[in-house]
Amino acid sequence: MVSKQLDWGKRYNIIIGISQELLYLHEGSEFPIIHRDLKSFNVLLDEQMQPKISDFGMARQFDFERTQAITRRVVGTYGYMAPEYAMHGRFSVKTDVYSFGVLVLEIITGKRNSGLGFSEGTDLPTYAWKNWVEGTKTELIDNVFLKSYSKKQSMQCVEIALSCVQENPNKRPTMESVVSMISSDSESLQLPKPSQPGFFRTSTSFSISLNDVSLTDLSAR
Repeated sequence: MVSKQLDWGKRYNIIIGISQELLYLHEGSEFPIIHRDLKSFNVLLDEQMQPKISDFGMARQFDFERTQAITRRVVGTYGYMAPEYAMHGRFSVKTDVYSFGVLVLEIITGKRNSGLGFSEGTDLPTYAWKNWVEGTKTELIDNVFLKSYSKKQSMQCVEIALSCVQENPNKRPTMESVVSMISSDSESLQLPKPSQPGFFRTSTSFSISLNDVSLTDLSAR
């Protein structure tokens, strides 16, 4: 749960800071680094409320010729995992983008993502997507700052977050695009229209094999 002491301005700056840090991991060094376990517990705030991504125990570094990899041992936290990673062990910079999208939705709503294995409609991307397509996006805003938030900024962040959690990784934006979109004040900014998120809940049941999967502890460290 996001602290009630964080008003919209602080949360918006945190979103920007996380996006910039993730962009640096992906493109700021000689070899791209994929975190693989980006979640709220792995984002620390300093005295100036600037976010710092932590816990690189599961991170992987790629060389120039590789853009994705496959593993039989999936590690991370359900609810933040991209579907192609959780179900098939495929990971790339776009798996971090998915996790970032979930994290942004948590920051905006002030709610924790329930993750997988729950009843229909209880995960945050599903809840956000339904509100987006039904035209009730403002219901996603945390009541703590409902009277003092920027509607333009918050709705822009919701749309970007939904673009990040799309099921098809090829449709998700890069972190370079995300940083550019979040930081833009242009009235003519055209955001990509998101499609159905990964693990979108429908009337049919959802199942996932737990073979060769390692789960992380969901408690704070």
